[in-house]
Parts: sequence; C-alpha cells; structure tokens
Amino acid sequence: MAATVDTAHWNARFADLIAEYKVPGASLAFLHDGEVHTFAAGVLNNATGTAVTTDSLFQIGSVTKVWTATQLMLLIEQGRFTLDTAVVDLLPEFKVADAGVTKTVTIRHLLTHTSGIDGDLFLDTGRGDDCLEKYVEGCADLARNHPIGESFSYCNTGFVIAGRIIERLTGKTWDAALREQICEPLGLTHTWTLPEDVLRFNAATGHLEGGEPTPTWGLPRSMGPAGLICARASDVVAFGRAHLGTDLLAEPGVMTEPQVRLPNPHTLAPEWGLGWIVDEWSGHRVILHAGNTIGQSAMLWVLPDTGTVVCLLANGGNTAALQRALGGELFAALVNVEMPPRLGPPETPVEVDLDRYVGVYKREGNRTTVSVRDGRLHLYIECTDSLADLTPPVDLALVPVDATTFVGRRKDSPLWDSVVFYELADGSLYMHFGVRATPRTG
Repeated sequence: MAATVDTAHWNARFADLIAEYKVPGASLAFLHDGEVHTFAAGVLNNATGTAVTTDSLFQIGSVTKVWTATQLMLLIEQGRFTLDTAVVDLLPEFKVADAGVTKTVTIRHLLTHTSGIDGDLFLDTGRGDDCLEKYVEGCADLARNHPIGESFSYCNTGFVIAGRIIERLTGKTWDAALREQICEPLGLTHTWTLPEDVLRFNAATGHLEGGEPTPTWGLPRSMGPAGLICARASDVVAFGRAHLGTDLLAEPGVMTEPQVRLPNPHTLAPEWGLGWIVDEWSGHRVILHAGNTIGQSAMLWVLPDTGTVVCLLANGGNTAALQRALGGELFAALVNVEMPPRLGPPETPVEVDLDRYVGVYKREGNRTTVSVRDGRLHLYIECTDSLADLTPPVDLALVPVDATTFVGRRKDSPLWDSVVFYELADGSLYMHFGVRATPRTG
C-alpha cells in the first residue's frame, strides 16, 4: 500500500535540504496516490528576498525538450510525417556543413540526440517571431560532431530545429503552438515561454556559485524549444501525469521506448527514448529529464507503474546534490523505490595507461584539455561561446574506474562526475562527459 504523505515532515525537510545545499529557493510538487502535493522554500532572488510560493515560476531548462518532442509526436499522430522523415523534407532550407547530414538527418535523429550536429550553438537571433527561422539559417556552417547515428551527443541545436519544424507545420510560432498543443488542453495556467508573460507572475532568478543573482536572466528566445519554458512545479507534474495516460498522446509509450544506449551510462541514465531519458530503479521503469539554465535547474521524474510524478525546481546552489538527496528520500518513503547510487571510485585502485587519452577535445562552445599531472588524468574544461563569462573553467582530477571510465569530483560537491573515453568504428577517439560526445582534435 502506498505511504501517506506527512506534509509537515516534507515542508520541514525541504527547507532543511535547500539550506544544506545552499539553494536560495526551490519549489517541489509530486503526484502520489492520485493527489498532487506542493511545497515551497527559500527566496526567488537573494537581492530582493521575495519568498518562493507554490505558484512561483522557475525556468525548467531542458525539461522543455520533452514538451517539444511531445509536440512533434502529436503531429506524427495526425499523420503529418513519421519519425524517419528527413528534416529537409519538412524544412527544405535546412543545411549544415556536412552535406550527408543535411540530406539524411531525420526527426528520430533529432529526438534521440544522434544527429551528429554540433549541439551547443547558443545563437541569439533576436526577439522577433522569426528567431527560429534565423537560427536554422545560422546552422549552415555548423560542423559535424560525430558521424550521423554512430554516437549519442546531447544536442540543443537539434531541438531548436525541431521547434522550427513545428512552426512550419502549424503556421504558428513555437510559443503559440506549445500553448495550443499542450498548455491549453492540460489547463496549464502557470506555464509560459516569453519574459513579458513570465513577469506577470512571481518568477525566480538564477544565482551564481557565490549566491549572487545572475547578471543575465535567461537564454535567447531562439533557444526556446530546447529550454525556455518557465513553469510552476505543479504544472510540470501535470505534464508528466499526461504521459501516464492518453490526455495528450494516443500512444505516449512510444516516447519512452529505449532508442539508444549512451556511451557513458553513469551521468543521468543508460538509455534515451524520444525526448525522455529512460532508466530502471529497483525493478521499476523510470522516465525523466533534467534541465539547467543560467543559475537555475529542474528535474522531472515519472515512475509509470506506481503513478508517481515528481518535479523539483531550484534557482542556484548545489542543485545536483539537492536532487539526489531529496529524490532519494521521496521515492524511498512514498513507493519504497531506491534511487541507484552515482558511480564513484573503486575500492581497489586501477592501473590505466593514461597517456593514451592526453590531448585537446573540442566541440561547439567547449574546449577540454586532457593532461597527466602527478600521476593523475586531469580535465581542464573551458566554455568558449557566448556563455563563457557566466561559466568559469573547471579543473577536474580523475580517478580511473576501469580502462575507459573515470570519475572526478568538483570543489565543494559531494557527487562524482563520470567520464568515458571510447572509439568510433573509424578509430577516432571521443570523450563522453556531461552527456556530450567530444572528439579529440589535437
């Protein structure tokens, strides 16, 4: 039998955890035994001290991608195209630097992050309704990150392109199509994409590592379909709940069938579906998605067989540790499901040829230098795009787990990050870190 919800306990525990992990403010909602419970703690902005409420809007970041994928799947169910339709068949003007990718990349490639298109093009094309159209034009010289279909690499770019496809087929902006396809059918009154709408509500501001509010509130409008939804936690839960039934899609299970295994299965989960991340905890299937923007983070977990949906939104601090601590406690208490531990160092040290991985690894917006210092492999990670001023370099010392897998822990973090080195069929060496594939280039 499902456990009852001790509201007083979770109110107190939520406040304690955000204080422990130095999170300025957070909002939590979960569906349990058919009832939605909501909680709020902390402040929306350290500079103003405005309290978070359960109706406050946070940036849900890349959780947006599941919404965009759902929009495409709704169009597929209408018979407008299929998962294996080529992008150029729907957007004849679409072009990237690699002619083969331009011609053959499909909707499935976009939704499973296997297109090979370099994925972190944060291109500001203005605030106009033509921003996605201009973004797609800006992809013409975008390099190939890996051969199409031969690896998984998280691709924001692909979801912006997907958003433009939605615009072409609906005749509306992505923002308007989102409201018509998802928000209005589900009755979501606190889910918006444009700042002028978000500002009508109590909206969270992101915070930097020291707790200062971010100088930039949000990403450019052109990144909308990849990560610009702002919502209250209970609206995100309502969206997750819709994927348990047929309120939106006639066959929502299609989106959660595994499509690709990740080279590094230790960061979020081992498999990806269509938009959704797919995992298994204690024999229970889990679908989820995380999101990060400028100083804000989000997590949506869904356990279909228990009917449990949890959304956690936060605006700074050690949000990854908060997600694991709170999520682990919630699922254990509510449905007796244990969240699997993160990969950490082995009990017995492993001897590995470190020199084979030394070099420079580059992709759009990122340069990582791998070196050996004091007998340990080190990553020096630099952001090289428009977000560089908000993203300080990271120097990560690694511990080998096996011949290709390493873990490292950032300053003041209780969690270990995982790194996997691997080769493609042509022998080219890649590093998989942060769900992204980065080729060695020098």
